[in-house]
Amino acid sequence: MYEELERVYEAILEALRAGTPAAVATVVEVAGSAPRQAGAKMLIRADGTTVGTVGGGGVEARVIEEAKAAIAEGRSRELLYRLRDPERGDPGVCGGDMRILIEVLPLRPTLLILGAGHVGQAVAELGAFLGYRIVVMDERPGLAAPERFPWAETCITGKLAEEVARFPIGPQTYVVMVTPHYEGDAEVLAALTNHTPAYVGLIGSRRRTALTFQRARDLGVPEDWLAKVHTPIGLDIGAETPREIAVSILAEIIAVQRGKA
Repeated sequence: MYEELERVYEAILEALRAGTPAAVATVVEVAGSAPRQAGAKMLIRADGTTVGTVGGGGVEARVIEEAKAAIAEGRSRELLYRLRDPERGDPGVCGGDMRILIEVLPLRPTLLILGAGHVGQAVAELGAFLGYRIVVMDERPGLAAPERFPWAETCITGKLAEEVARFPIGPQTYVVMVTPHYEGDAEVLAALTNHTPAYVGLIGSRRRTALTFQRARDLGVPEDWLAKVHTPIGLDIGAETPREIAVSILAEIIAVQRGKA
């Protein structure tokens, strides 16, 4: 049992660190005869793969389906199974009852930083301090590198629009566009429309933003999507230095996370 628990807890830690959607099913109470006793655990990923077991058979099959639904909803749930009469719909015939808690693991939010310059470095450092998973992208060779971004889980060098298009961006991804030049920003915005980021912030003056938005419109980016882009990026706190700008950016992201205007 201890070896199985170790594998489950290791899988939980791995899912949390990687930001993989998953849930943990725990047998919290048993009455009478049941395939597993209280304390048994199983990790269920969104694709239905598992680590550990809560008893196998009909009970486990139902738990997996319930866990997948809970992950999709983002809400934990509790299940009660009677194991007596399959003809009545029970998932077993052991004769007892099982109460199982399905706990959806919180997704660690990802800070996707496009631009590995001074502001990008400051955002990565502060974002890591605040608990975000840090991913950095830049087109310039040597800038998005581990030695410059020791806080980053991943550093990617390549054409930004192409890298963004294939990166897994979802509702827990916060995109910070702090590129040195505006030429490729429109293509990045176009690539982002195929994803569902929680936040997109764009650095630059109002003129740079106007030029970028016009190019994005020409690429087919809808007006209502552009209206959601936070630009100039960050809260207006009079920031000047890279670290001050990073504070303003993270403050805005936190406000979005917490549902503040």
